[in-house]
Amino acid sequence: MDLKSNEPFWLLKNGLLASYPSLQSNEKCDILIVGGGITGSLIAHQMIEDGYDTILIDKRELCNGSTSATTSMLQYEIDVPLYELIEKIGKKGAVLSYKACSDAIDTLEKLSKMIKSNAGFKRKKSLYFASKKKDAEWLKKEYQARKENGFEVQWLGKEQILKKFEFENTYGGILSRQGASIDAFQFAHELFMYNVKKGLKIFDKTEMVKVEEHKGFNLVTVDSGYQIKAKKIIYCIGYESKNLLKENFVNLKSTYAVVSEIDKDKFKNISNTLVWNTDNPYLYMRTTDDERMLIGGGDEDFYDAEKRDALLNKKEKEILKNLKKIKPDYHFYPDFVWAGTFGETKDGLPYIGEHKKLRNSYFVLGFGGNGITFSVTGMEMASLFMKSKRHPLSRYFKFGR
Repeated sequence: MDLKSNEPFWLLKNGLLASYPSLQSNEKCDILIVGGGITGSLIAHQMIEDGYDTILIDKRELCNGSTSATTSMLQYEIDVPLYELIEKIGKKGAVLSYKACSDAIDTLEKLSKMIKSNAGFKRKKSLYFASKKKDAEWLKKEYQARKENGFEVQWLGKEQILKKFEFENTYGGILSRQGASIDAFQFAHELFMYNVKKGLKIFDKTEMVKVEEHKGFNLVTVDSGYQIKAKKIIYCIGYESKNLLKENFVNLKSTYAVVSEIDKDKFKNISNTLVWNTDNPYLYMRTTDDERMLIGGGDEDFYDAEKRDALLNKKEKEILKNLKKIKPDYHFYPDFVWAGTFGETKDGLPYIGEHKKLRNSYFVLGFGGNGITFSVTGMEMASLFMKSKRHPLSRYFKFGR
């Protein structure tokens, strides 16, 4: 499955940061991680930290799937509003899920400092505004739900948003303290390089083609014919999990993004803020660490890469038209446009845990707009799984829930 298209900004900005060999010998390990994106890098880091002999494989170059197409907005807000998630799964699970995403941002900051990352981690606030008058009512309900459950939020009226951000045609919104942005492509590569020095083995351009399940281990055959004997497999394959698990647990969507030319002065009023709105699909924007504006949206159901890519020009115009609604006098100069594929679940939550059809295996699949923060939660969960322990979120993130 092709998970990105045209010219993803992060891939061109960073170039080829590292290259690893394909598998050319039989290997054995405690943990085999399948998938070399941001999720795989985080889980590999946790496994190495926990002292496991770990191998990671990816059928592409590392981070050349969805990680190169992500917008890397780090938010604790899940695609399903908190008040609605409470109605779906109960207050305990909903609040725990939101707090886990909030804690994940703190963890990423600490991890960033620990490995001396140059991936531009930056603390930001998050503005979630009503794009239609009718949305303001339920958005105020969402504000109350967050406030009552301990999240630092402030309600801004339309005049306050206009004064602070110079956005017109809004109907109020929630300003959250907790948020951040990062270059996930570079950060994942940095994590890989850090852990290779600590013993992680990486083989890219190495595709898993067969898994034989045995008592206490799995035997994985890759496309070169060589095999890896692993006590446990952790699948960090995101949206491609639909190819492995033939069931309808996630809907695939295409999302589109545009990045502007560099402008040092034009984006100052949102340089420290992530922005998104209540449209369906929602518009979202952030600045990059090299002083560009990144805007995305226009989500569509994913059918195939060819149909997705054919919409690039149309979606670019659609996104910029939506920007004009809140910034009528602003002219946006596009420099990059691309599409990526993501997964959407009914409750906005990831799938992290075991699957009944696969032995000696776990999945860490961070779906929706919180893929990165969910994957950080997956680090803690995977660490407990290896010790045969349960995590408080296991019941809410499990398959078949």
